[in-house]
Amino acid sequence: MSIEIENKEIENSIRELAKKLFNENQVDVILGYAEGSVPLSSTPVIIRKVEDVDRLIWNNLCYINLARYLAPLMPQLCDSEGKSLRIGIVAKGCVARAINLLAVEKQVNLENIKMIGINCNGNVNKSKIDMKIGEKEILDVSISGNDIIVKGKDWEKKFPYDQYINELCKVCKIKSPSAPEKTCVGECQELESIHDEFTDIDDYESKSTAEKWAYIKDTLEVCTLCYSCRQACPMCYCNLCFVDQNAPIWFNKTTEFNDILVFHLVRSMHLAGRCVACGACSSVCPVGIDLNFINRKLEKIVKERFDYTSGLNAETLPPMMDFKMEDAQEFMLEED
Repeated sequence: MSIEIENKEIENSIRELAKKLFNENQVDVILGYAEGSVPLSSTPVIIRKVEDVDRLIWNNLCYINLARYLAPLMPQLCDSEGKSLRIGIVAKGCVARAINLLAVEKQVNLENIKMIGINCNGNVNKSKIDMKIGEKEILDVSISGNDIIVKGKDWEKKFPYDQYINELCKVCKIKSPSAPEKTCVGECQELESIHDEFTDIDDYESKSTAEKWAYIKDTLEVCTLCYSCRQACPMCYCNLCFVDQNAPIWFNKTTEFNDILVFHLVRSMHLAGRCVACGACSSVCPVGIDLNFINRKLEKIVKERFDYTSGLNAETLPPMMDFKMEDAQEFMLEED
């Protein structure tokens, strides 16, 4: 089946389930995706009545993790007294993982949330296409068969979908929500564990220590410290981020490499055992930095040492939030 047909089937499923939830009075609002205002984008949308359900879309540009809008809860998702409305949310696997983890961390109440589960078929790597297009203005993007068609004034380019999908999507093991029926409608599953070979970081891990350091420096030194990655991350919900504290000041807010490095490494440590591999951080980066090699490395360490994958359910605490007397102390030692 072509990507184009798959997308239409997913979109139809989302709309049918959304109408069902409204008609059965199970939700007050639905949080999903709508057409973006510029090519190579989509936008989050809040649907408040069944007549507007056809605004909901699915295409391979829906890279925003919608769970980001649940913690802290947006005013638009509350009633006049500030209480949470009953929310339906379009959930691919990584969105559901974030919702589960937010529930574990007591940031959301699953009794007020109904996931509209879809079997995600991946997201287009925007940065990769932008680099190929260069400075030309993109006027339209569409999926035809298994190709991404990008058009501008007097030009058109075709990109094979399987070559321009996000790297994280290629290795994703959780395409649909891992959630029980009481929390999820549509494409849902309940997973206790997954097998992940982390093949996407094989190249990075094959490097020597000096080569790794050079790779990290080359990758991060173009960062402008705009904090888009933090703003897009569903697990970065602190009222006051460490980068904004002034007592104590953790580091300066300059584009000197030392400041860039401290920001990314401290943020990645905060996400150890909490990253849900949605790739939102890399998707929104204005200079095309792929942060996933750092996050995936930490994810692999957590999997190997604690046999833990974030967001598979709404009960299990992440390793950095939990303690058992029988925990091995090897995690405090330096890696070989």
